[in-house]
Amino acid sequence: MGKRLNNIVDTVSNKRLWASVLCGASLVFAYAPFSLWWLTLLVLPCWIYYVNYQVTQSTTPVKTATQHGFGFGFGWFGTGISWVHVSIAEFGGVPLVVSIALMILLCLYLALFPAAALYATAKISDKLKRPTLWWLLAPTWLLAEYLRSVFLTGFPWLSLGYSQMDSPLSILAPIIGEIGITFVITIFAVSLFYLSHKKVKLASAALSSILILIILGYNATWVTDTGKTTRIALVQGNIEQSIKWQPDQQWPTMLKYLDLSRVNYDADIIVWPESAVASIETLSTTQEFLDVANRSAALNNTAIITGIINYYFETERYFNALIVLGKKHAEDDEAAYYYNNKNRYYKNHLLPIGEFVPFGDLLRPLAPLFNLPMSSFTRGDYVQNNLLANGIRLLPLICFEIAFPAQLSANFTNQTNILLTVSNDAWFGNSHGPHQHMEIARMRSLEFGRPLVRSTNTGVTAMTNQYGEIVEILPQFEQGVIKADLPLVSGLTPYARWGDLPTYIFALLLTLTIIFTTICKNKKHLNSNS
Repeated sequence: MGKRLNNIVDTVSNKRLWASVLCGASLVFAYAPFSLWWLTLLVLPCWIYYVNYQVTQSTTPVKTATQHGFGFGFGWFGTGISWVHVSIAEFGGVPLVVSIALMILLCLYLALFPAAALYATAKISDKLKRPTLWWLLAPTWLLAEYLRSVFLTGFPWLSLGYSQMDSPLSILAPIIGEIGITFVITIFAVSLFYLSHKKVKLASAALSSILILIILGYNATWVTDTGKTTRIALVQGNIEQSIKWQPDQQWPTMLKYLDLSRVNYDADIIVWPESAVASIETLSTTQEFLDVANRSAALNNTAIITGIINYYFETERYFNALIVLGKKHAEDDEAAYYYNNKNRYYKNHLLPIGEFVPFGDLLRPLAPLFNLPMSSFTRGDYVQNNLLANGIRLLPLICFEIAFPAQLSANFTNQTNILLTVSNDAWFGNSHGPHQHMEIARMRSLEFGRPLVRSTNTGVTAMTNQYGEIVEILPQFEQGVIKADLPLVSGLTPYARWGDLPTYIFALLLTLTIIFTTICKNKKHLNSNS
């Protein structure tokens, strides 16, 4: 135990390691709301150059590379997801110092993934008896990011590709997706590193390939505007999280959303945020309200999509749901909603602690953090039908689910007209978390070539066109409604067809090529010396 503690102390006190921490920490400015996208393309190659120098000077290169990967990851997530502690401190019922400590623990966990990428890069290089083969960093980083997106339900926040949403590299999103852009960024950074070491041929070829890919992307048209539009209205209630679930606030909240919608019945579809109806769907009082809203919307030839909580008394299961009120088909004259109909969506990818508590029997007695309102949800099916509202098919995702392109892809069809995501980012206050969340949503729109609408309680509420460009946006922490005529498009992007598979195949081929050519070089060198 004493030896391990000394190793930890030595690592923390290592001044050289703190340079990697600062490099990682600086990346927070590459993401929304700062959006200095060029920072990623500058910091990453400089960091690789620095780590390479430290590794070459070290007697334990694998350990040194791993430590610097961990330091970079800790800085990266320490600043990037610092907003996590807001919900823990304000709504988790724990002191500020405890919330910060829990946030640090999360960052330490996430830092393991870039550490693993550098460990694998250095370890394979060591086995091949070569100096660090930095070309391996692109595939090992890709593998680490995949593991981060699936392990313990996944947390793929702040992947490098998101920082390029407004950069020239964003043109690649419909082709290879965000994770493909991450792969390109690492290739770009490694290429610059090798150029600085005057290893020009392969680096120049890699940079030229990236440039050609960007040029081809700019000249390609993946989806076609049909000439038709649909008018969407998004309602932002701006309900304080501290009163949202209080029983005496339920009717005032529901009536607020209905009143804001009534003056916008010229829209084809009106969208309310996640759990906008802060009541259980099965309750008689809730059914009375839904019946009024349903008939009112249908009478005015519109549809309302709202978040709500459903509870099955027979099975004692809660679901975080989206339901459609009003017109299901454009040609319908009657209201389409009735309780437990199939035109609904149940959230599949639940948020740990907030929506389900692992080892709940053990953790719930420890702190109010593990007893947040509605923290015992059941997962909906992974694949569900698109919602149908006034003749428009919307692919729904609730809150955190928008960060998982594979889930979106599994539910995407040729008939999908619009991507729909709702959230309640009031949990994270006036932090950069909601802005990062919107940035992720914009990337999904660009990848799949569909307009996207995002309705939230306190912001960021916005709409994008099929290119991920924001066409309407509401200020945060203000009650209001935005409306826009969104284009309906047809066609599929390459990413919608094949997802991440081409990137993973290319990464595997790159890995095998590097290993094979290195082994051949080693044999040739051995033969020349014998």
